[in-house]
Amino acid sequence: MVCTYLLLSVYDPRRAYKIVDELQSITLATALASLLFAGFLYLTVRDFSRWLFILVVLCIFFLTLSWRLVARVVFRLNRVVVAERRVLIIGAGEVGRRVGQMIAQSHWMGLTLAGYLDDDPDKQEKGLPVLGKLSTVREIIGREMVDDVVVALPQRAYGQVNKLVLSLHDMPVNVRVVPDYFSLALYRATVEEFGGLPMINLRDPALNSVQRLVKRLFDLVIGSFFVLLMLPILSIVALLIKFDSSGPIFFRQQRVGENGRIFQMVKFRTMIVGAEKLQKKVNEINGNGELIHKKENDPRVTRIGRLLRRTSLDELPQLFNVIKGDMSLVGPRPEMPWLVDHYEPWQHKRFAVPQGITGWWQVNGRSDKPMHLHTEDDIYYIQNYSLWMDLYILIKTPFVVLRGKGAY
Repeated sequence: MVCTYLLLSVYDPRRAYKIVDELQSITLATALASLLFAGFLYLTVRDFSRWLFILVVLCIFFLTLSWRLVARVVFRLNRVVVAERRVLIIGAGEVGRRVGQMIAQSHWMGLTLAGYLDDDPDKQEKGLPVLGKLSTVREIIGREMVDDVVVALPQRAYGQVNKLVLSLHDMPVNVRVVPDYFSLALYRATVEEFGGLPMINLRDPALNSVQRLVKRLFDLVIGSFFVLLMLPILSIVALLIKFDSSGPIFFRQQRVGENGRIFQMVKFRTMIVGAEKLQKKVNEINGNGELIHKKENDPRVTRIGRLLRRTSLDELPQLFNVIKGDMSLVGPRPEMPWLVDHYEPWQHKRFAVPQGITGWWQVNGRSDKPMHLHTEDDIYYIQNYSLWMDLYILIKTPFVVLRGKGAY
């Protein structure tokens, strides 16, 4: 067990800043250690009790988890003395302030912000603890007893980075550089080695391999169960659509999925045949200059279509998209390609995870705004993703659908 924890860096404090990351690493390491131990017992002591094995594994897992949670609480309450590490940030711009916020949130781990260095005099007027200009870095390090230096300069000032790092080579401080490329990252940026060269990955996936596997298994199991459960309803809705208006039962439309991949999304048809050709007549620009492509009294919607949209029953065939792997049960809604062409660059971050049937903004105040105006809620979901969050959204979705607010 200890060897597996060491190999998977469970004891590495740099991988435990967030409680979600720590819980995931403990779960993965315990599962792997259990498999290895089971293999060892199979090759040696085959008459070992299976129930005893399961009991031991569960005890180790929950005891380790409990100890980590208790340790976090104790550290946060400052009942344990942690060696203080004073951090000096060079650059008081957006990136530097983000580093300062991270240090403030990690105070329980002993990190303390000594201050900033910046050549811009306006930064001091904004209330930031700017201690001086970049040229005074050696003096400030000695006076403030700095342990760590973080260089967080904007791209235009990168010419000074080499000079700064070289000027600190003989001082007892750790020097780290934060590259100002986060605005270009799809979701988050990571540093990795490629052929021995350190490189910044701007398209790092929002879900790691373990999260992706768990989410896919969750979709397959729950999605298949819902398909079997909803078969009678699917059949009744199909008959109603057929009797209500001429045309196919299902409506297939190109949508943008994870990482911008185009796929065919399936829904029950709720509009007259050829409705997409009339889209330009429905589109409007509101007072804020935002594109509105759907309205409550859309003349293209059929009688049964209005009922299906109000109850969200038109979304049920997307369960087949989930089983196929084009979508997930929970995630940002897949958008139409022509609307994505009007996206601002930052809005593309919503495609960093599998797109879903329901999502965070749908269960938190379903409104009359179209989905492309809810990008902030989608990014919140991506940044805070967990299996428990998916379960919460799925459980809450039926209650939101019953209210029918914003569904048309």
